Amino acid sequence: MRTLEWDNMGVKIDGRQIHHLRFADDVILITPDISRAECMLADFDKACGKIGLRLNLKKTMFMKNGLVSFALFMLNGTNVFECSSYVCLGREINMMNDLAPELSRRKRAAWGAFKSIEDVVKRTKNTRLRAHLFDSTVLLALTCASEI
Repeated sequence: MRTLEWDNMGVKIDGRQIHHLRFADDVILITPDISRAECMLADFDKACGKIGLRLNLKKTMFMKNGLVSFALFMLNGTNVFECSSYVCLGREINMMNDLAPELSRRKRAAWGAFKSIEDVVKRTKNTRLRAHLFDSTVLLALTCASEI
């Protein structure tokens, strides 16, 4: 990533040029338009190839905001799949800023977590233990949408 010359790419946020975000084995490229995104992805693919890595085009996706009506995105003649939302660091992101799917996902995660401890909670009379079980499973699933 350091060898790529992307100083004029990306978007300016708080006076800094942001062109990518990295999380574990995921990379998010940020650009103001599709043509720059294609250039950046091609540069990234070339840099990966130099060190023996290959992009998995089956997992590579792009997301556009509502201002772009239609966009065809390609890398080396292969169409890149468009997605409308994805989960990143435990939060569902979509370009419409619609929180309903994220809230629904967290609610399902919380109910799933509750179902996993329901029998134990019903059998125990110790309120501290019940509260601890709730806090460590249901509350965690609700706030972080983590799955246990």
